[in-house]
Amino acid sequence: MTNYLQRGFETSEFEHRTARAQKVMHEMKLDAMIFTTEPNVRYFTGFHTQFWHSPTRPWFVVVPAEGKPIAIIPEIGASGMAGTWVENIITWPSPRPEDDGISLVASALNSLPCRHGRVGATLGIESHLRMPVNNYLKLTTMVKKEFVDVSLAMHELRQIKSQAEIEKTREICRITNIGFNKIPDYARAGMTEREICKQFRIDMLLEGADECPYIIAGSGPDGYDSIIMGPTDRVIEEGDVLIIDTGAVRDGYFSDFDRNWAFGSASEETKAAYRATYEATTKGFEAARPGATTTDIYNAMWKVLEANGALGNDVGRLGHGLGMELTERPSNTATDNTVLKPGMVMTLEPGMVYAPGKSMVHEENIVITEDGAEWLSERAEPELIVIS
Repeated sequence: MTNYLQRGFETSEFEHRTARAQKVMHEMKLDAMIFTTEPNVRYFTGFHTQFWHSPTRPWFVVVPAEGKPIAIIPEIGASGMAGTWVENIITWPSPRPEDDGISLVASALNSLPCRHGRVGATLGIESHLRMPVNNYLKLTTMVKKEFVDVSLAMHELRQIKSQAEIEKTREICRITNIGFNKIPDYARAGMTEREICKQFRIDMLLEGADECPYIIAGSGPDGYDSIIMGPTDRVIEEGDVLIIDTGAVRDGYFSDFDRNWAFGSASEETKAAYRATYEATTKGFEAARPGATTTDIYNAMWKVLEANGALGNDVGRLGHGLGMELTERPSNTATDNTVLKPGMVMTLEPGMVYAPGKSMVHEENIVITEDGAEWLSERAEPELIVIS
């Protein structure tokens, strides 16, 4: 039996991912795909390093239509890549601005069988090339193949998680829940947002998180007006409402959910807004099943928020995909219409402006199963917690 708490993945995981990508290549008539970003490189190789925080060096992985991935990387990463299942590792002494791996990448692509004369690259929606644009443009002139966009196809590949991926997400959600559950034990009026979030981060790290790169906080008298800023040195006062939203990481997979608290007291209006977002999450969960769409989830949640007096929703969506990145495709919007499939890990994130300058946002993590959905995060309390 596989121990999902062990680090990394079995080789069979990468073989399966590569085979799925090669099936897409066959359908799209591609000779290869080239990847340059940390999540995609890691997805196909298992190469997992913090060194991506350095923007100096480009990294390339070519997945051919047949066979194993080819890594074309700075020689500083050779020993690390040698620890993965990849065997063909080509290196150069980067940084070398005059030719930072481009000729090697061109040579590798030109050496592959030319059945279709097309190479896929992530050029489109919710993607980027982690290399100088000038180098990419030069590469397209050196390779005797046409470059085409495969960003959407790559998103679709990564949307369907294996059981091993789902269990990694489940574990970081467990860790995050423990951190959240401890907050009422120490958070008090008189502390700053930053002080509360510091202890929250410590608790998650002690429980097994590798890092907590995303911790925001917002607070204000009986409500808050932002969910992407902070934490700040603002001192929590009696009558304040505090939201903390976090994306914590264990073994390369994110959690992403939030919690709300009031200090001393909260108005009935604010408590009602909390109940509304909680109920919206329930309806979103019920709508999340194979064959339904992200728009079905959105409509189920927005119907509740609207019925409870929502003045608007300035977030733009009510949840999204989750995995190796804090947010992944698809988005729960009125027009996204992505069909839900078993293995998709999603967030349910209903949010509403319930009074001028006051928002309430509630977020949980789920996975689509064969016959519905399953909670990955432990649900928040149905009533707003008031810390005395």
